[in-house]
Amino acid sequence: MKYNELSVQSSKRNEMILITEKINNLISLNGYKNGKITLFIPHTTAAITINENADPDVKNDILKGLDKISPNLPEYRHYEGNSDAHIKSSLIGCSQDVLLKNGKLILGTWQGIYFCEFDGPRHRRIIIGFEGK
Repeated sequence: MKYNELSVQSSKRNEMILITEKINNLISLNGYKNGKITLFIPHTTAAITINENADPDVKNDILKGLDKISPNLPEYRHYEGNSDAHIKSSLIGCSQDVLLKNGKLILGTWQGIYFCEFDGPRHRRIIIGFEGK
């Protein structure tokens, strides 16, 4: 497996940042053609997901829904005060696999890859592993 790393800078506490173009640029730069990439987030208060990228209201609705599922409550015991971010990260997940064919991500028409920030603003890393030719 070959590895690469991308940086993401968030600007809000809760934010979904479209990173599809960054991933496409990395694929092109490295000449990856056919196989699979694994996107891994090495942070406990961030996540990665694939969802609609045509209507920006979708990502806003996702963030509002996650806030309803896991609000920032004063009764949480974690001393850093970001337990809601840990819960959101666990719900969404820290990795995604995406297939590649002829140097292109195999995504649906409306799909995009999002880095999910739940404890920002912060500087974050995305580790990308590639398997294939």
